[in-house]
Amino acid sequence: MGNILIRWRDELRGTFAGQSDTVPQWELELENGDDAGYLAPDSAVWTVHRSMTTLVAGIRSLLTQTLHPGALAGVDDFSAYRAAPLARLANTIRWIFTVTYGDTAAAKSACDLVLQLHERVRGTYTDSAGEQQSYYANDPHLLRWVHLTFTDAFVTSHLAYGGRLPGGPDQYVAEWAKAGELMQVTDPPRTFAELRRQLDSYRPELTASAAMQETVEFVRHPPLPRSQRLGYSVLFAAAVETLPEDHRRLLGLRPITPLPLRLLIKPATWLVLGVVRLGLSKTGPSEAAARRRIARLRQQA
Repeated sequence: MGNILIRWRDELRGTFAGQSDTVPQWELELENGDDAGYLAPDSAVWTVHRSMTTLVAGIRSLLTQTLHPGALAGVDDFSAYRAAPLARLANTIRWIFTVTYGDTAAAKSACDLVLQLHERVRGTYTDSAGEQQSYYANDPHLLRWVHLTFTDAFVTSHLAYGGRLPGGPDQYVAEWAKAGELMQVTDPPRTFAELRRQLDSYRPELTASAAMQETVEFVRHPPLPRSQRLGYSVLFAAAVETLPEDHRRLLGLRPITPLPLRLLIKPATWLVLGVVRLGLSKTGPSEAAARRRIARLRQQA
């Protein structure tokens, strides 16, 4: 039994570390730096990003982003997510945690690297009206869409399945606006209501397509170890439950029926998130490294 548990924990950690069961060096290096960073330990962002609700949010943000054909084309044409999904997940986690827990130089460097990689991501796509359009990953319009969908997914998932959120959703949106600014998003939303207004402005551009359905199926059934598949199916259902009805319709997804089963989604999600927390640790390596850096800086002050 002990060996089975150890193997399960190694598989779980490997999923989040890009098929490595050791703590990545970049997480340990977050202990270095000359300032406390853009976001404080008592911030709404730390509260959300240190919680397990980010697992639901990650699924939700991927599903929502596929609704914009320009954003989807960039991922489809240039991302290796089908061949190496765990590596792509690890890269995304690295960016999120570096901006959240790193000092200001590390956060800015992480965003600059993403923007640099985006420079080559260019091509064409068919828009919601059937017209050919060009796309560029660093186009301000697409950068805003990605920022909005990420922010909405993380705050909405935490409100649905998480605990207390200091300052409420407005505080999270306002704080994470710094990430938008670092990613060259002009005037990112700073309230939950403004976030929803900006998201609504994209509705005419959203559309279903064969490429979108293929991506949705991949997100629904990723190549995870057998030990993680049941839990993932619960988290996928939890993410779908938080989506607006029009988004679900475009994605070809339906909430679980009948009603008694839908009522079980929240407790089942809490159970899965709790089990994952046991398999990882209460304080992740990135947060622990950031706390050591902040403690060092306070001692030096």
